[in-house]
Parts: sequence; structure tokens; C-alpha cells
Amino acid sequence: MSSSISFQLNGSMVRVDEAGDEPLLFVLRNRLDLKAAHFGCGLEQCGACVVSIDGQARYSCTLPVSALAGADVTTPEGLGGDPVGMALLEAFEAEQAGQCGYCISGILMRVHALLKAQCRPSREAVVAALDKHLCRCGAHGSILRAVERAAARLGGGA
Repeated sequence: MSSSISFQLNGSMVRVDEAGDEPLLFVLRNRLDLKAAHFGCGLEQCGACVVSIDGQARYSCTLPVSALAGADVTTPEGLGGDPVGMALLEAFEAEQAGQCGYCISGILMRVHALLKAQCRPSREAVVAALDKHLCRCGAHGSILRAVERAAARLGGGA
């Protein structure tokens, strides 16, 4: 049985034909051509698929699109639309925070939600927020420096 779901996506209203419990990630990548959120494990264990839903970092690999009626969804492609997102993008570039880039989109979304909720997170809070993100490149130090740089630019201090 198929029905239509409407939600905000990166500042614009979208309507998608929803089919059962199809995960949001598959709708984003396969139907809406937004490729920044990645499929990693499909089990909410790596963080590559994290997006923002109503201001909260959520795994899109298991979240059925049917649960999103009226929600406000931001993907990594939408980060340039607000000051926190811009500060993060600039800081990650300045610190060269990431090597292969596979995990970075989910990490950006997680720290975006953190900085939106808490302008002055401690380093421990940032580390705790990123605890479930799997990054194998060894970019952890530069990622933490980038979050601290973005928070400082925004008037906080991670």
C-alpha cells in the first residue's frame, strides 16, 4: 500500500510517495538524489547516515519515511543554510577534518545538532556526542579541533 508523505527538506516542502517502511536514507539517496548521507552498516552502529530531524540527530538508515509527516529534515546538503552549519563547514575545511570523507557527513550532522542545542559544549560533551560514529581514518583530533573552532566562531567555546 502506497501513500504520500510531506515534510520540510533543507528548507523546502517535499512530497514523496511512501512505500511501506522504506528507510529515509533510501528515499534521500535513490529518489531525491541527495547523496551526502551514506549507507554504512544499516544498523545504527556507524553514524554515516545521520541527518537532523526536528533539530535532533537521527539515523536515517532505519527510520521509515512514513514517520516523517510534517517533520523538518536537514541533510548535510542543507548545512549551508544556517550560521551553525556554515561555521562547521568552514571549520572542518580549515582543520582538514576528515580524510576519506565517508563518516564526515554524519559527524557534521551530529555536531550541528549539538551546537544548535548547546553553544558551549565541553570537549567531553563533543566526544560523547561522537562516541557512536565510526571513523577509521584517524581524523579524530582534527574533528575535535574543527568543532571547537566552529563553537568559538559562533561565540561559544567547545
